[in-house]
Amino acid sequence: MSELLKTIDARTKLAGTNKLEILMFSLGTDSRTGRRETYGINVFKVREVMRTPEVTRAPEMPSSVEGMVSLRGNLVPVVDLAKYAGIPVEAGPQIMIVTEYNGHTQGFLVEAVDTILRLDWSAMRVPPDMLVSNLGGLVTAVTELQDGRLVMMLDVEKILAETSRQDDDHLYLNIGQVETGGRAVLFADDSPVARKQISKTLDAMGVKYYSALNGNQAWEELNRLATAAAAAKRPITDFVSLVLTDVEMPEMDGYMLTKHIKNDPRTAKLPVIMHSSLSGVQNQQLGRSVGVDEYVSKFEPLKLADAIARRMVAND
Repeated sequence: MSELLKTIDARTKLAGTNKLEILMFSLGTDSRTGRRETYGINVFKVREVMRTPEVTRAPEMPSSVEGMVSLRGNLVPVVDLAKYAGIPVEAGPQIMIVTEYNGHTQGFLVEAVDTILRLDWSAMRVPPDMLVSNLGGLVTAVTELQDGRLVMMLDVEKILAETSRQDDDHLYLNIGQVETGGRAVLFADDSPVARKQISKTLDAMGVKYYSALNGNQAWEELNRLATAAAAAKRPITDFVSLVLTDVEMPEMDGYMLTKHIKNDPRTAKLPVIMHSSLSGVQNQQLGRSVGVDEYVSKFEPLKLADAIARRMVAND
């Protein structure tokens, strides 16, 4: 399985190409439907893949959290993804995918891993409402392989928020309001959990906003605003003060959105804040390589509010 991750350095060249690589895996055969579904997670979030180790039970944890394992001296929570998704499977998980995002390390128990697939974000689609509903909002994007299989991308932000109970109201209490002069923020994120956090942050700041499910929708909205600004003979910065974008999104990712913004004379002066669970230094460098002005990790509303306020003031 280590062979799957040996070429990780080559993946740093994917920024700005609207491409990604995902590790595909299965959770087991659904005993209700008899189907084995294929899921995916961004390779940048995968630290290692191993046989399921002995898991130590821990009290007062969500039912889908099996317990903790010790990895190189660190205690890591372990989530059974089939249980989390409410999928009754015939056999127990055999593999643990160790992930790292938002500065947190956690293990995901799965039936088996398949392979690493490189594809274009334009091939990833926003999942239909029925699929989202059936899986409790667990899937943020879906694509069809040449062999007819569907691969569904996990909303890891949702898993982290719900299993660690991070999205608490007290995180927003010390956020102050800012003077915006009527200008708004445009944000793009495919995760409902992340969009809720961003909306609550901007509401606490008293900032108006436009939202989009992916980079493609955000770019369409920016084009609409740029056209309105040109008709009024005003700069687009009079309408929208900055863009806040996730990295991983179907159809168009945050790197490509940033390239579009910075390469278009109408929008080039707009600050871009990258707001992502890909919190490593390497990913921040990738963002800067395409023109990102600032980087803020998810689930830190105070830091997000501070970055937005500073950029709005600087853009006056």
